[in-house]
Amino acid sequence: MTKMEVKTSLLDNMIGVGDMVLLEPLSEESFINNLQQRFGHNEIYTYIGSVVISINPYRLLPIYSPEKVEEYRNRNFYELRPHIFALSDEAYRSLRDQDKDQCILITGESGAGKTEASKLVMSYVAAVCGKGAEVNQVKEQLLQSNPVLEAFGNAKTVRNDNSSRFGKYMDIEFDFKGDPLGGVISNYLLEKSRVVKQPRGERNFHIFYQILSGASEDLLKKFKLERDFSQYNYLSLDSAKVNGVDDAANFRTVRNAMQIVGFMDHETQSVFEVVAAVLKLGNIEFKPESRVNGLDESKIKDKNELKEICELTGIDQSVLERAFSFRTVEAKQEKVSTTLNVAQAYYARDALAKNLYSRLFSWLVTRINESIKAQTKVRKKVMGVLDIYGFEIFEDNSFEQFIINYCNEKLQQIFIELTLKEEQEEYIREGIEWTHIEYFNNAIICDLIENNQNGILAMLDEECLRPGAVTDDTFLEKLNQICATHQHFESRMSKCSRFLNDTSLPHCCFRIQHYAGKVMYQVEGFVDKNNDLLYRDLSQAMWKANHSLIKSLFPEGNPAKINLKRPPTAGSQFKASVATLMKNLQTKNPNYIRCIKPNDKKAAHTFNEALVCHQVRYLGLLENVRVRRAGYAFRQPYEPCLERYKMLCKQTWPHWRGPARAGVEVLFSELEIPEEEYSLGRSKIFIRNPRTLFKLEDLRKQRLEDLATLIQKIYRGWKCRTHFLLMKKSQIVISAWYRRYAQQKKYQQIKSSAIVVQSYIRGWKARKLLRELKHQKRCQEAVTTIAAYWHGAQARRELKRLKEEARRKHAVAVIWAYWLGLKVRREYRKFFRANAGRKIYEFILQKIMQKYFLEMKNKMPSLSPIDKNWPARPYLFLDSTHKELKRIFHLWRCKKYRDQFTDQKKLVYEEKLEASELFKDKKALYPASVGQPFQGAYLEISKNPKYKKLKDAVEEKIIIAEVVNKINRANGKCTARIFLLTKNNVLLADQKSGQIKSEVPLGDVTKVSMSSQNDGFFAVHLREGSGAAGKGDFLFSSDHLIEMATKLYRTTLSQTKQKLNIEISDEFLVQFRQDKVCVKFVQGNQKNGSIPTCKRKNNRLLEVAVP
Repeated sequence: MTKMEVKTSLLDNMIGVGDMVLLEPLSEESFINNLQQRFGHNEIYTYIGSVVISINPYRLLPIYSPEKVEEYRNRNFYELRPHIFALSDEAYRSLRDQDKDQCILITGESGAGKTEASKLVMSYVAAVCGKGAEVNQVKEQLLQSNPVLEAFGNAKTVRNDNSSRFGKYMDIEFDFKGDPLGGVISNYLLEKSRVVKQPRGERNFHIFYQILSGASEDLLKKFKLERDFSQYNYLSLDSAKVNGVDDAANFRTVRNAMQIVGFMDHETQSVFEVVAAVLKLGNIEFKPESRVNGLDESKIKDKNELKEICELTGIDQSVLERAFSFRTVEAKQEKVSTTLNVAQAYYARDALAKNLYSRLFSWLVTRINESIKAQTKVRKKVMGVLDIYGFEIFEDNSFEQFIINYCNEKLQQIFIELTLKEEQEEYIREGIEWTHIEYFNNAIICDLIENNQNGILAMLDEECLRPGAVTDDTFLEKLNQICATHQHFESRMSKCSRFLNDTSLPHCCFRIQHYAGKVMYQVEGFVDKNNDLLYRDLSQAMWKANHSLIKSLFPEGNPAKINLKRPPTAGSQFKASVATLMKNLQTKNPNYIRCIKPNDKKAAHTFNEALVCHQVRYLGLLENVRVRRAGYAFRQPYEPCLERYKMLCKQTWPHWRGPARAGVEVLFSELEIPEEEYSLGRSKIFIRNPRTLFKLEDLRKQRLEDLATLIQKIYRGWKCRTHFLLMKKSQIVISAWYRRYAQQKKYQQIKSSAIVVQSYIRGWKARKLLRELKHQKRCQEAVTTIAAYWHGAQARRELKRLKEEARRKHAVAVIWAYWLGLKVRREYRKFFRANAGRKIYEFILQKIMQKYFLEMKNKMPSLSPIDKNWPARPYLFLDSTHKELKRIFHLWRCKKYRDQFTDQKKLVYEEKLEASELFKDKKALYPASVGQPFQGAYLEISKNPKYKKLKDAVEEKIIIAEVVNKINRANGKCTARIFLLTKNNVLLADQKSGQIKSEVPLGDVTKVSMSSQNDGFFAVHLREGSGAAGKGDFLFSSDHLIEMATKLYRTTLSQTKQKLNIEISDEFLVQFRQDKVCVKFVQGNQKNGSIPTCKRKNNRLLEVAVP
């Protein structure tokens, strides 16, 4: 325990009383009130010593999160509030640390939450045990076995939407580290009668509804089933749907769980086939038919159901039909075959259905055990979890309730024995004197039922084996003869006169005084249900099945292994199973969870006192408390006891230095608790009366308040002293810092003053030196200036002389130039006018441009827009002009070319341009189509009287009318068809009669596929689910493929505003009905001229031969 961890106890913040052993006063009323008080505060778990009482809340509570698991992990049982995790942790730690095999017994009536409790125990153990890939796989398989068994073994009843209709005991095996190795599951008494009949308001087993709701249509068709529940006689319709239950999702969960557990795919399919066969068995009906010898026999009304069952199971129909109509009885070397009347035939049908489902369930348990069993042979520790039906008291109680209540009697017997044994062992271990505890021993009731000579089960078996007329009434008479004097047996027909006046007991019933109360059983059906008879003819028919699973379920049907010995009865089998279970439980340390249902409405926040009181009585909880309190009501180890109550004694507070036991003795002596109220064991203190414990708790509570006041006082004093010392320390720090600051400020002032004085002195010295230096510099500069002025004067005089000389020479040159110019102007004035040079330039330029344009006129290229010739540039300065003229000329001749087009010719060129974008460099056929004009209407439908009917049927404008070859999808043969394209539809018509064969809206055309070869083969893909796509995509061959594809593309784009996908590939897929077929183009010779040769290779390939 860490230093900061807080020690807690069951007694802290207790709502009501967490442990019923401490309840004071103890009575049935106070017991129920305590449960109700805790239930109202969402405290659904309560202890009786080490026994956990669990009340079903009928809603989700936030008490099972991973955080809660960690909270209860490795904690003492009484350290935290009552919880199922506390019991699970105690059992797991005892198994892991003390090497004790454990068993957890979960009991309670239907709807009390037993199945959920077992899941919580397993999930907790899975969460706290080791990790690792192999360990996680084992844990996952153990947890996923639950959904499978619940689907096949649980059903909705009036009390519970997920009621377990079988008993389950799972042994989880662990290694020495506490990691799970595997497990073994045992099942007890599946309620197989539910397969053929369910009470009102209840359902059959979940799996029937799950497979019909969650299986796909293909799977249902495979199992020859229909989704409608009303089609099956074995399914009740008034409760077919359960609120909050998704059967389809649960079916997916079951299939996934079976896969995780280890079921192979063929095994899963075989299981569902058997389930389907059981469902369909209920639909077989019989009709009476008289034979010549006067005997009545039965015949099957509708053999269709029988045929489908035989197809599912692989049984010869005649063999199964005979098994439903005849019964063969073998005695020594003789065989006698008798016919079955209608009632016997229905009995045989229901017996087969019950046996088939029951054996399937047992096979499932065995198969799961094979997957989850421990693979290693080392010694294993075992934790058993028993989830079995609780005590049942209905208005009509039959053989099933009798067997279930017998099992609960045995569990109650072992519960009392193990509880007293545990008490006695603890007293001996602790050295406490053992006193005998008086309690009701129900061994006499168990003996009444299971005695090998005079027990009810023994008499029932004897009556079933007795020759002659055997009925339920003869069985009751035998009970009256042998059990009449038994104090726990009552019957109206009993010879004991004290029961003759009990008119509440009908003649056909008997009553047993169980430990939980009196239960009246109706003997009707006891003999038949105990016999559990399946005719040998049906067993042999099942063994002859080609279905491997069904054949393995009926080994007794093997003719080579015929056993004339009567099989054991249901009662004797269950008695042996219970004996084995009891022997197994007695070798383990028991842990008990008693589940209680708060109301019959499955409603949250509702507590029915009468119903809870009834369950408390038959679970024997009050008796359990009295047994626990007969010795000592409370016990606790010395260390936690001293830790909890040490503040009540000055000698033990705050720390006790000696042994814990001595500290507890000192504590109890100081508190003056009478010695008869407690006893000191070797490691625990035992408190006899709960009042003593509550007195200790009250004293502790008062002492804690006093200690809290003392702690507050000491804390406040400490806080004030701490504050004062802090203030004093702060004042000293502030004073020190202020003095430092003042001295620093004074020093800075002195320092700054000294610096100022020093600066003034240095400045005066510097200025004095500067004056001296300036005087010396001025003297030097004066000399230099005088010399400079002298040299300058000399230079200026020389410069002036040179300039004058140069001016004279320049003047002479200028005058001479002007004179020569005057002479020239006088000579040539008669020939030239002013600005002659500019005029000459413009004239020459004009002549050059004139020559340029005249040459261009003669060298002008043609008016074709595709002619790229242009005369060379004669002069470099005309480069930009030359280029601009070329551009203007090209634009002009393009305009002239366009002006020649009509609207129809423009449309043709637009289509040609579209074809170029779609097929250029993609389709080898495209270059040959460039020079061919797109005509569209290759058939003159309006002029040809042969197509008058076709013309009347098509009211829209026809864009394309062409004869194409339609490729047959099945054999690849070609058939001539008229291909019509209008604004909204694609039509196919017969070439001879003109009758329309197919009409496809353009919106349903999704794609056109073709090869890259030089062929006219193309496929038109249709949208899946459309009316025209019923037979699949169309395959055509045409001589005008490029034109047809282009016009189809443009028309689709115009009408749907969506581009049609053009796929060009030598291999693509087409849809033929439900199949995808690959069209593959291969090199080959075309037999019919230009028509490609198509050959269907198989269901998935169509080869097209192209040149």
